[in-house]
Amino acid sequence: MNLPNIITLSRVPLMFVIVWLMYLPGPGVSSLAFWLFIIAAVGDWYDGYLARKMKLVSTFGKLMDALADKVMVIGLMIAFVDFHIIPVFWVLLTMSREFLVSGMRMVAAVKGVAVAADRRGKTKTLTQLIAIGFLLGAPMIERDIAPLLGLNIADYIGYIHMIGLGLFILGTGFAVSSGTAYIWRHRDVVFDEDE
Repeated sequence: MNLPNIITLSRVPLMFVIVWLMYLPGPGVSSLAFWLFIIAAVGDWYDGYLARKMKLVSTFGKLMDALADKVMVIGLMIAFVDFHIIPVFWVLLTMSREFLVSGMRMVAAVKGVAVAADRRGKTKTLTQLIAIGFLLGAPMIERDIAPLLGLNIADYIGYIHMIGLGLFILGTGFAVSSGTAYIWRHRDVVFDEDE
């Protein structure tokens, strides 16, 4: 287990901590949830950078990086559905894409082919992470920053939430598009019968 892989896998427990913090009342918890998410999102970039720089790029790292992204995003999406922040339909679309692509990767792996994330998949993930940042940032501003500064910004919180929701829907579109492209591009590996 090397440092880039440890950073990659740390996103899984971080997701649980962030979701737990979302349910806690009190000052500062929304800010802590937001900043832990930012650390996890930066870690998503940093683990790959570090693996390339240290020449530690591996099949395990490529697959676990994609899987850790899925766990982080889907875990937070489920919490957002529970809080009625995003509609369940969009989450189900994203989850369906993630399970289909993961299944395709497993079939490819059995046949000795590693399928790493491509540009479309990375765009999808980046859009989803930015959307989650907005959706976690809104309660941080409303509960922690505004009271601290004595500001009445209730109107602006709705705008921040709508930006996050719009980016989330855009990310769902990227998810469906990139998932379709993955399956189409690797159809020979996935759908060919074993000899």
